[in-house]
Amino acid sequence: MSAPRRRVQVAVVGAGPAGLVLANVLHRAGIPVEVRERLGRAELEQQARAGLIEHRVVEYLREQGLADRLLAEGGRHEWCEFTVAGERIHIPYGARSGGAGHWVYPQQLLVRDLIAAYEKAGGAIRFDCPVLDVDTSGPVALVRCEDDVLEAGHVVGCDGPRSTVARAFPAGLDGALERRYPYDWLTVLAEVDRPVEGIRYALHEAGFAGMMPRTSRLARFYLQVPADADLAEWPEPRIRAQLALRLGLRPESGDPDVGALTEVGMLRLRGRVRDHVQAGPLLLAGDAAHVLTPSGAKGLNLAVADVADLADSLLRYHRDGDTQTLAGYQARRHEAAWTTQEFSDRLLDLMHLPPGDAAESAFGLRLRRERLARLAAPGPEGGTFARAYGGAGRLHTGPAPAAAP
Repeated sequence: MSAPRRRVQVAVVGAGPAGLVLANVLHRAGIPVEVRERLGRAELEQQARAGLIEHRVVEYLREQGLADRLLAEGGRHEWCEFTVAGERIHIPYGARSGGAGHWVYPQQLLVRDLIAAYEKAGGAIRFDCPVLDVDTSGPVALVRCEDDVLEAGHVVGCDGPRSTVARAFPAGLDGALERRYPYDWLTVLAEVDRPVEGIRYALHEAGFAGMMPRTSRLARFYLQVPADADLAEWPEPRIRAQLALRLGLRPESGDPDVGALTEVGMLRLRGRVRDHVQAGPLLLAGDAAHVLTPSGAKGLNLAVADVADLADSLLRYHRDGDTQTLAGYQARRHEAAWTTQEFSDRLLDLMHLPPGDAAESAFGLRLRRERLARLAAPGPEGGTFARAYGGAGRLHTGPAPAAAP
């Protein structure tokens, strides 16, 4: 017996932040939409990933009625610091950007909030439901799962770098530009005895290290390691020693004391932008469209920016018959993706020393200290960095409607 079919205007594949924001906005606007997610609900709601949400994204979520818990329980952060050769350089990016700071709110909590909001509004979502394929050979797109099929006017892939929707793009529209960086990051989620007060980037001859706030009792840490390093070569004592060395942690001076390491992994650093994020009824957003390194905390934020644009474009298309705004989605998102990739790449270059001997490392650190001093000082260079880092302004949601005659 064939699987039952249902017709929707928009099928969303993937229930991460991007897919859930899109589904919430469309559903509340009266657009028939359903979501399919390959993971089970419990697993999805426990995934600890991003945690820094920039100013313009929070403002968009607030406007959509999706930020109540974030605003009530999240922490506001408006400064970061870089350590270079024992010196700490403080950058008040919130003040330099006119108030564009970050909210610290773990991604898994945002996902729970978005699922709850969607279900409360009557939205349809299926977990444990991997999409087997997407067929665009007929008059409507077919999204096939094991036991059901969605007929959709548009299919949006928010399902990550190995996107099933992206695999359905025609030959010739499936290319991408990619960079593999010559180092990786070891990632650690650890218990701390006090909250991390601000983001710390450590530039050190032994390699980069980072410390990011998450919750009052958890922090995210990063350690630069050689490309393709084996996690087995990094036992817990070595991780702890390198965190202390590179970050210069001093609990007696107010730094947190690192407790149990609750999660340790290896992040292979890549930047990637697909040549096409739009092919007929198929559209891509978030990691399905582009992959960013964690440098600058832009991944989740760019993903929400994508779907803010796409939600507006789809609403104009399905509700108003406006085809031009949707047709411009790819060009707008390419521009945003490359702007963000350039910022992330520039920050990586600032934080990582090229390979060399001790003398070259000392020279490289001194050069970077001068760059950081300019970013920390009042002036156009510091202001530009602050606005890009904190996410100043508003998310693009398509061209403004024409004024009434």
